[in-house]
Amino acid sequence: MAEVTRRAAAPAQDRGSAPDPAPQSPAGLKDRGSAPDPAPQTPAGLESAEGRTGRWLWALPPVLVLVLGFLYPLGLVVQQSFTPEGGGGAFDAYRSVFASSAFREALGTTVWLAVGATAGCLVLGFVLALIIAFVPFPGARAVAKFIDVFLSFPSFLVTLALLFIYGTVGMANGVWTDVTGAADGPFHFLSTPWGVLLAEITYFTPFVMRPLLAAFSQLDTAQLEVAAGLGARPARIVRQVILPEALPALAAGGSLVLVMCLNEFGIVLFTGAKDVTTLPMLIYGKAILESDYAAACVVAVVNIVISVGLFGLYRVVSKRAGA
Repeated sequence: MAEVTRRAAAPAQDRGSAPDPAPQSPAGLKDRGSAPDPAPQTPAGLESAEGRTGRWLWALPPVLVLVLGFLYPLGLVVQQSFTPEGGGGAFDAYRSVFASSAFREALGTTVWLAVGATAGCLVLGFVLALIIAFVPFPGARAVAKFIDVFLSFPSFLVTLALLFIYGTVGMANGVWTDVTGAADGPFHFLSTPWGVLLAEITYFTPFVMRPLLAAFSQLDTAQLEVAAGLGARPARIVRQVILPEALPALAAGGSLVLVMCLNEFGIVLFTGAKDVTTLPMLIYGKAILESDYAAACVVAVVNIVISVGLFGLYRVVSKRAGA
């Protein structure tokens, strides 16, 4: 009887020792090939689509202002340069303007004034920024802050100040006539190209100093101390330590000054330099004085092309300089 009971219990024990099958969970069903449920269209998705539409609507007013206020008049200038009022071919106005000596002289004067003023601003701006940043003197911070304020001044204010000093009836000529008893003073250069060059250098130098001062503020002074400790003279420190760090800022500031000098109109007008004709002055003369709008538009198109090219150069230099 005991033997029968033992034999009957053995199969039951073997059957009980087998592990129970794991319950089929929902995750297991998905693992066996069931496709995931498609994501429902949530209100957030609808809001994102509405947000994109709203952004386009917000961008529409400034785009319309840009098109109507700038691109449309610019398109009219370009169209007028190819369709002169008196009739003729599309490029007749261009041939006439390019063949004139007035245009060639204005282009040459504009280029050499812009290049000369840029070179002067680079030299003067580097020296002044060097003194403000590394030569301790009372009021250095006030001078640096004044440079920021000076950037907001209109160009004719600087020209007007120079007229008060070096004009025909300015202070310098007045002092000369009072001291010597002469009928006229010796300072008459302000109405010449050199006077225009002086005014442009005076006005645009802070545009070079501002990025230089920012670059000098990030310069590690430990390098200067090590160079001075090794016996390097100040000129060598400037040439080998400071100047390499300042080159990107010099390039960015010089490119910006070159673009602005190319399009400067107020300084040339306020100096009264009758023999100095730049491209902006030529545009003014053709459009206002001669009513030759086709020729004025041609010169304007040339000026725009040069300016856009130089501005592209400025953007590339500024990007490489990290400005």
